[in-house]
Amino acid sequence: MMGRCASPRCALAAALIAAVVAATSSSLAEATATPPLPVLPVPTAAQLRWQRREVIMFFHFGMNTFTDSEWGTGREPPAAFRPAALDASQWMDAAAAAGASLVVLVAKHHDGFCLWPSAHTAHSVRASPWRGGRGDVVREFADAARARGLDIGIYLSPWDRHDKRYGREVAYNEYYLAQLHELLTGYGSVSEIWFDGAKGKNATNMTYHFQEWFQTVRQLQSSINIFSDDGPDLRWVGDENGSAGSTCWSTINRSKITIGEAGIEKYLNTGDPRGKDWVPPECDVSIRPGWFWHKNETAKPLPELLEVYYNSVGRNCVLLLNAPPNTTGLVDAADIARLREFRAAVTAIFGTDLAAGSAARASGERGGRFAAANVLDGRDDTYWAPAAAEAEDGGGYWIELRRPASAAARKFNVVRIQEHVAMGQRVERHEVYVDGGGAAVASGTTVGHKRLHRLGAPVAGRTVRVWLASRRGPPLLSAVGLHLDPFAAGGGTM
Repeated sequence: MMGRCASPRCALAAALIAAVVAATSSSLAEATATPPLPVLPVPTAAQLRWQRREVIMFFHFGMNTFTDSEWGTGREPPAAFRPAALDASQWMDAAAAAGASLVVLVAKHHDGFCLWPSAHTAHSVRASPWRGGRGDVVREFADAARARGLDIGIYLSPWDRHDKRYGREVAYNEYYLAQLHELLTGYGSVSEIWFDGAKGKNATNMTYHFQEWFQTVRQLQSSINIFSDDGPDLRWVGDENGSAGSTCWSTINRSKITIGEAGIEKYLNTGDPRGKDWVPPECDVSIRPGWFWHKNETAKPLPELLEVYYNSVGRNCVLLLNAPPNTTGLVDAADIARLREFRAAVTAIFGTDLAAGSAARASGERGGRFAAANVLDGRDDTYWAPAAAEAEDGGGYWIELRRPASAAARKFNVVRIQEHVAMGQRVERHEVYVDGGGAAVASGTTVGHKRLHRLGAPVAGRTVRVWLASRRGPPLLSAVGLHLDPFAAGGGTM
């Protein structure tokens, strides 16, 4: 055996080898850091795709359009349905103007008139003069959407004021299922199905077989999202003004909800941090006062639409914005102009991130793949995770952006925070501080997919720190952004 080398050269070589091994081991540990455990429940792939759409479109069109009403009686003659220039491609212009990627059509409202030639009722477009009785609004809608690369959804009202089977439990549920089958097998892929819980106070008593409906829908369209008061995939937000609660969990306990029952609105609006079911809220609101087109109504002004955006998308929801076609079968040009103005404003606000170029540090990092810098990379699939050994000791977690010196004077009045909700929703409290100030410039409870804070006035600063409290597991943030809203009071210019 050779003797031990005692020369300085041997000692230096040994030290270099040890340093390389240590560095390699450290790099390997960082590169192979495992993701944290999810906090259940978590969203499905279809729910995640839906959440990332952020803005989708609703089209209320039907017999009510021609009778100047919101809830028809069911006694309207099919001859009343006579749009002179229906063009579903023009409706897609409206959707494109709003930046929507999914469009939902009311195929049958409470009056029972069907916008497709259903084989199970005579009360449909087949009995109308439109297209000589050979028209199919659902077909034209679906074809126009796909030609523009848009996904489709369908609303089919459970309450039916026309059909004589309504009130006869088995007969009506069989009729409703037969119509679901027509809509979900005859028009290609459907991304969302809407079950409305609305029913008049004096309506005929009727027991809906929701579970049979839901399972049939899932059988016919395996990747669809089902909307109702309690999901199972998407829930009503509890109001029709486009506003989620300032606290908004994507989780609820479905067992606490009866579809159509009064008194559930607040629970739906805020969600439940102890919820066992992932059922995120959808905020439905019309661009006009009514859901259907009325000659004497006009679109909401831009400031009101931006308020809706902040209170829906900015509170962990998807905004379902209705644009009702008129009696000619077209969306009013003024409404499309307002939708275009709305989308341009959203782009003006969020198209520039004033946090770009910042350096990020945090209370701890799990490893290289979960670095604080991930909140600045603009990707949905990366996120910051605190160190595995980091335990919340009452002080919470924090992440801090240090803006370039050249950018520190650029003011912002919107703070955007996003959780990596694929791993569950965790944050229950958060605060935002600028330049180590003693008072928070913004604070709130939940974050979820996206939380937008509008500040009282634009502020400048070099460092922005977000403090987070989460008892459900360490917070996982996918983004922190800073923006200037020039449309806000005192918003200034870009």
